[in-house]
Amino acid sequence: MPVDPKERRAARHAQPAASPAQQRRRKAPITVERITDAALEVVSTQGYDALTMRSVAAVLDTGPASLYAHVVNKADIDELIIGRLCAQLVLPEPDPAAWRDQILDVCAQIRDQYLEYPGISHAALAMVSTNLDVLRVHEGMLSILLAGGIEPQPAAWAIDALSLYVSAYTLEISLVTQRQSRDDTPWIVSQDELVRRFTALPADQFPNTNRYARELTSGTPQDRFTFTLNHLIDNL
Repeated sequence: MPVDPKERRAARHAQPAASPAQQRRRKAPITVERITDAALEVVSTQGYDALTMRSVAAVLDTGPASLYAHVVNKADIDELIIGRLCAQLVLPEPDPAAWRDQILDVCAQIRDQYLEYPGISHAALAMVSTNLDVLRVHEGMLSILLAGGIEPQPAAWAIDALSLYVSAYTLEISLVTQRQSRDDTPWIVSQDELVRRFTALPADQFPNTNRYARELTSGTPQDRFTFTLNHLIDNL
């Protein structure tokens, strides 16, 4: 039976069936939001050190080149993921009578967000962000300090100091947790072992370390976090 020329032409120009991966990309185009989601997934499952343009692209089942239509570079992704975490913070209405508790609460929220994603505070270090979600948090912190009667200049520097401490604190915890998960780092010791080693030091060379070994190693990370922030805030 002869084939109709129109059918033959239609068959010649027919598109091949899309693969499952192509169908997923067609249904869910690459966007800044999806890139941010993918970046957080990489950090959550592999740690911040694994975050690259290539690892983010792999989560999205695409190539790194396709990301550059939406983000500038890795530093841009860093700003996006910190912005995403900042967007989830709850900022209080500044209260002159409760400003110390309010600023401590905001710092604790940032700490908890960072600790959910191993090493992510690394992205916040050395960053002068113009991300609106990050700036919203800075504005909220500044408003709290000003409401508490802190002068503008020390209030501005205090935001920087508090942010640096929270970032460094969470980064150290992430590094320790990472090392403790490995079998090749037996040098991480308990508090009791540290006390034993400090008290075993020659007292003539390390009189204070020897005498105050218990004080040097005391307290939980939470205790030390609150201690440091309170001293920063009280001296404003």
